Amino acid sequence: MLGLIGKKVGMTSIFTEDGKNVACTVIEAGPCTVTQIRTFEKEGYSAVQLGFGSKKEKNTTKAEIGHFNKVKIAPARKVVEFRDFKKELGLGESIVAGDIFTVGEKISVSGTSKGKGFQGVVKRHNFAGVGQSTHGQHNRLRAPGSIGACSTPSRVFKGMRMAGRTGGDSVKVQNIKILKLIPETNLIIVKGAVPGAIGGYLILSK
Repeated sequence: MLGLIGKKVGMTSIFTEDGKNVACTVIEAGPCTVTQIRTFEKEGYSAVQLGFGSKKEKNTTKAEIGHFNKVKIAPARKVVEFRDFKKELGLGESIVAGDIFTVGEKISVSGTSKGKGFQGVVKRHNFAGVGQSTHGQHNRLRAPGSIGACSTPSRVFKGMRMAGRTGGDSVKVQNIKILKLIPETNLIIVKGAVPGAIGGYLILSK
């Protein structure tokens, strides 16, 4: 699996060749540095570990500092492993979006969705609510309603859709088309939206 670590810059829109205005997302993809290469002989599986971004040494643990010192690079902000990386890379080598992706191909983008805190059933599960405020329904418009029977089964079933914390989940969007590559600034413009807030880290793979 080929992939890169990126950061969501924001959304915009561009005109395609047939004159259509398409909403798209701008992603800063790379440069990523190879921080470790895992092999079948030593770790039992094949993978390439990539680092993206940088952080201050005071915000880095001693174990991480020792790990990055082996490669003689600054501590990386985000580290991700890509199994069965179909490209020969050396330790400490830097790769950018143009080395892996091309315009027109479809990729998968993974990220952490926006956290929305504690939400009710209408927002969390798209419940309709009561729908009418007549017949004495003055405070039940967004209520969940009945959640179970009485004496049988005398409990609430697991997995019942109820209010709770929403967002902050790992989300993967597949088959997103690359509309444009800007190699001088390491930017990828993809069609549509990707999960996460502006500045959030993303994993791009194909």
